[in-house]
Amino acid sequence: MPVITLYWDELERLVGVDRKTILENLPMIGCDIERVYDDHVDVEFFPNRPDLYSVEGVARALRGFLDIERGYRSYEVKEGGWKIVVDESVLSVRPYIRGCVVRGLKMTDEVIRSLMEVQEDLHWTIGRNRRRMAIGVHDLSKIEFPLTYRAVDKDFKFVPLDFDREMSVEEILREHPKGKKFAFILENVDRYPMIVDANGEAISFPPIINAEKTRVTEKTTDLFIDVTGFDEFVDKALNILATMLADRGGVIESVEVIYPDRTYVSPDLSPKIMEVRKEEIFGLLGFELSDEEIKLALERMRFGVEIYDDFVKVLVPPYRADVMHEWDVIEDIAIGHRYDRIEPEYPKTMGIGKSHPWNDLRDLVKEIMIGLGFLEVVTFTLTNERVQYEYMNRTAKPWENYVPLMKPLTEDHTIVRTDLIPKLLEVLAVNKHHSMPQKIFEVGDVVVGMKNRLRLACCITHSRANFAEIRSVVQAVMRELNVEWKVVESDDKAFIEGRRANVVVDGSKVGVFGEIHPEVLERFDIQNPVVAFELDLTSMFDCGYLL
Repeated sequence: MPVITLYWDELERLVGVDRKTILENLPMIGCDIERVYDDHVDVEFFPNRPDLYSVEGVARALRGFLDIERGYRSYEVKEGGWKIVVDESVLSVRPYIRGCVVRGLKMTDEVIRSLMEVQEDLHWTIGRNRRRMAIGVHDLSKIEFPLTYRAVDKDFKFVPLDFDREMSVEEILREHPKGKKFAFILENVDRYPMIVDANGEAISFPPIINAEKTRVTEKTTDLFIDVTGFDEFVDKALNILATMLADRGGVIESVEVIYPDRTYVSPDLSPKIMEVRKEEIFGLLGFELSDEEIKLALERMRFGVEIYDDFVKVLVPPYRADVMHEWDVIEDIAIGHRYDRIEPEYPKTMGIGKSHPWNDLRDLVKEIMIGLGFLEVVTFTLTNERVQYEYMNRTAKPWENYVPLMKPLTEDHTIVRTDLIPKLLEVLAVNKHHSMPQKIFEVGDVVVGMKNRLRLACCITHSRANFAEIRSVVQAVMRELNVEWKVVESDDKAFIEGRRANVVVDGSKVGVFGEIHPEVLERFDIQNPVVAFELDLTSMFDCGYLL
């Protein structure tokens, strides 16, 4: 989940209340407060609310929740006359493109910082690391319309962002930092998506890098935003950006996207209309609310509301990418009503509960790792073959080793994880900007073959991380668990040969530790050495059966 940095001077000004009030109410709209500093606060929002990945989005939500500015806000989109022509050649490569123009912005450091941060957070979450969706932000004054979105070959040249010389597409993917980082997205194509202006000059090579000629600076006042990808999340990301900049005073203008067989006008900032039955509201909440209470709760969450005898008509804001079912609206009614006003009740059925041995072991291991100075992380259970095996120099077979999903929604979530270390490396990859050393661990379920296993894994990264350091951690963990163990040589190619070992208990392998191989680190775009271990707790303890 993304951690958003909110600066106090900016947030207090946009919301209109002091930081004490903000801190008291932030958790009520769905976030965890990570760290509080004199000049800023770091908060973690759930992935289902990408509209809150910016200070503008948080301020908008808080103003409603605190009864400062309730209800639905309409966003005007002026006809701009801007056009993007989509060539048939790009449809098999990266078919979706949308765009908008934002005029009249004052590009202060605050605005630029917020725009860059929300862009990267959207890339990582709903963009699935730019594979599903990628955003380009440009200085409008440097672009000649109409634009053409087409496929080019590997020899096409332009000057990429942060460079002062022309490079071919092939060179960018091989040499440019962004090209090396995201080349995997285009690894199976022989033609590459490119947005060119009326003069035939490139302005963007999605999803890799923009052109240097359209760089946004503090002198920029008008922006052109392009979003490319594969599905409706392209529109959702554009709506989040457009409304965020409109809240900053920008004037939104439409862009006409002309396909060979159809035409779209974007952004579409009209509300989605949903009808929610009162019977469903009361049944899911477990208590009844008056019409006035329902209306107040929804308006606090910035919905438009019309109350009828048996149902509620709701206008869903265009930036709410998460509202897909009437239950999502009911959840927001509970939030707007305030969870702290809901009185707890004892269950009507009697029962005696006790903790599962699986959870007892999990709690014990957490206590040990925290005592050793590690920070716990919780990662997604779903992943993909590329991260779990290809990136780790490992191989596996479906069903025999891992469980594939029958109908995955994205290419990033195609299997159930079988190992924790790859997920921890993903965490390190997106936290490179934080200070070193970084010491993280996770204790959680994996599914190997068709069976659940409880695993413990940890990673340490800093400039001098080495085999002796991770061995000492394994030794401390096994001592605290009161388990006799020994080490044998490992052949796990995820680790460096000669600096890797298997953990053996009662003659059976129960884990592995060592120094992560440089090839693996390069694929995860990690610069510092990493040492890691992973232990199969299910093999070491009788912790009960868990489905």
